[in-house]
Amino acid sequence: MIQKSTIDRIMEATDIVEVIGEFVQLKKRGANYVGLSPFANERTPSFTVSPAKGIFKDFSTGKGGSAVTFLMELEKFSYPEALKWLAKKYSIEVEETVEAPENREEEQRRESLMIVTAYAAKFFHESLLDTDEGKSIGLSYFKERGFSTEIIKKFELGYSPDQWEAFTGTAIKEGYQQQFLEESGLSVKRDNGTLYDRYRGRVMFPIHSFTGRIIAFGGRTLKKDKNVPKYVNSPESEIYHKSNVLYGLYFAKKAIREEDNCYLVEGYADVLSVVQAGIENVVASSGTSLTTEQIRLISRFTKNITILYDGDAAGIKASLRGLDMILEEGLNVKVVSFPDGHDPDSYVRSVGTNAFKKHIDENKKDFILYKAGILLKEAGTDPIKKAEIIREIVESIAKIPDSIKASVFIKECSYILQIDERALLSELNKMRQAKAKKDGQQQQNQNSRYSQQPPPEEFDYYSAPDNDEPKVSKDEHLQEKEIIRLLLLYGNKMIDWDGIANTYIGPFMIAELGDVTFEEEACKLFVELYRQEVENGVLPDDAYFIHHSSKAIVNLAVDMLATKYTLSENWYEMHKILVNDEQANMKATILGAIFHLKKHKVGKILDGLRAELQKAESEADQEILLNQYIRMKKVEKSISDFLGSVIIK
Repeated sequence: MIQKSTIDRIMEATDIVEVIGEFVQLKKRGANYVGLSPFANERTPSFTVSPAKGIFKDFSTGKGGSAVTFLMELEKFSYPEALKWLAKKYSIEVEETVEAPENREEEQRRESLMIVTAYAAKFFHESLLDTDEGKSIGLSYFKERGFSTEIIKKFELGYSPDQWEAFTGTAIKEGYQQQFLEESGLSVKRDNGTLYDRYRGRVMFPIHSFTGRIIAFGGRTLKKDKNVPKYVNSPESEIYHKSNVLYGLYFAKKAIREEDNCYLVEGYADVLSVVQAGIENVVASSGTSLTTEQIRLISRFTKNITILYDGDAAGIKASLRGLDMILEEGLNVKVVSFPDGHDPDSYVRSVGTNAFKKHIDENKKDFILYKAGILLKEAGTDPIKKAEIIREIVESIAKIPDSIKASVFIKECSYILQIDERALLSELNKMRQAKAKKDGQQQQNQNSRYSQQPPPEEFDYYSAPDNDEPKVSKDEHLQEKEIIRLLLLYGNKMIDWDGIANTYIGPFMIAELGDVTFEEEACKLFVELYRQEVENGVLPDDAYFIHHSSKAIVNLAVDMLATKYTLSENWYEMHKILVNDEQANMKATILGAIFHLKKHKVGKILDGLRAELQKAESEADQEILLNQYIRMKKVEKSISDFLGSVIIK
């Protein structure tokens, strides 16, 4: 458990814009910040951060909350894990009990894997720096490659001893479970059930998550045996999905955002050498084909990618076709190649930082134009090959969602390919029409499949369940939420109305609603929490609910506080349109909400009494119900009269 005083210190220190800005490229818009949703693929920003309220709201997925909630949603942290991450970021000490083996058994599966990989990284790093074998083999290799001690420590590089069970045996002695050693891919099970080290005799490259936790490893062999694979990477696990990870992104994300550009290389060593040269906005796809998920990771921070290719011509040509995905995601792509025999790692070590940067600046080309030049050179004077190349280039341009940008590339390519611009435009339009037709047919087939199947059983929030629980109508649901909204916005404001003064709006509303039963579960819990705090002599503010451990409470609070649209400061001057201000007549706003809800509740009671009257068989029962009905009608009329007088005044 983390003490409340510590939680309060963490919350006070947390800057939600700073925290979320590590994961999403935010731009200031009025009092708020906006960016592309990290939870959905979108082209128009719907993700909003309000520094004044300390909340975020993703209108594309409905997610929202505090900085803690954001980390829980994005990184799948538990509530304590998110708090610890923030505490570490803001250098706040969190007292914890010592983690014993029996406590680890109670950890969630995902956290257990994280604990094991963190231990493994420490073991490999210490083996590299503190053992004779590590120093003579692993450390000497890294030093030969030119990596400084600073880089080795920053990226937590390591060495796995060339023994069958050096790591596994030590981990088991330390109390780490075999199940998680195997599931993380650190150890491999023999036929007899025992485990051995996967990475023995290899230098180790830990792979960090978005938030800096180690989730996987890449191990490079130093042996010359061609039958031994050069690299062995962690298998897929609950914490590691290679298509969703870019090596070095944790260290590069700040620089990518500041430079508004991301350098993309192929391997671990490329990243290390380029970073050591002072260029920090670099990541690697770790030898795997680039995926859409990886592209979207980069797009959170920048719309500009510069690919640093190895000098191998065959490799460049093989990679070209896969890069159309970047264009489809709406990013700008430039390409830099290096002289034959060089990759970014070897070239930067060969020429130094300044010459490396100069080479990039002088040789970077837009991807489309670079592709056209490479393929045109290959085609030579063969007209058939040239026609195929033209078609392939136009296919790439057709991937670009921005029509203006596509038109510019058509114009440039018509000059390079020496073909009429109108012919290229005609081919582009054909491709786009064919794609639109194909997409339309797929959608039609999908709709047809849905129409032929019975509708899925979905939970209707507003429909009555099979049991006797009360039905919550849409109107009632909205009216209950309106009460919550007003408590959040104005609960700590003083009342200064005729006949009522020297009290706060929150306690006044809670007292007035004492005879009202809330049906919607989150609203019911919210009001009960508010009531308890008031009875304890505390007036809860919006932060109390935004940072609450209950996800339902956080979601409700954020939904009530967040708004997708805000009026600009110059709205009236520009449009001469007045917008009603609910604060201008707080008495009407507060009492109107309370008594509209009460009137709705009375209406439900009257509906129930009418139904019972129809079923009542004896005259005595009918008389009792009728009297109740008449009394409730009087209550309804008095509420209506009161509402009329309040709203008019």
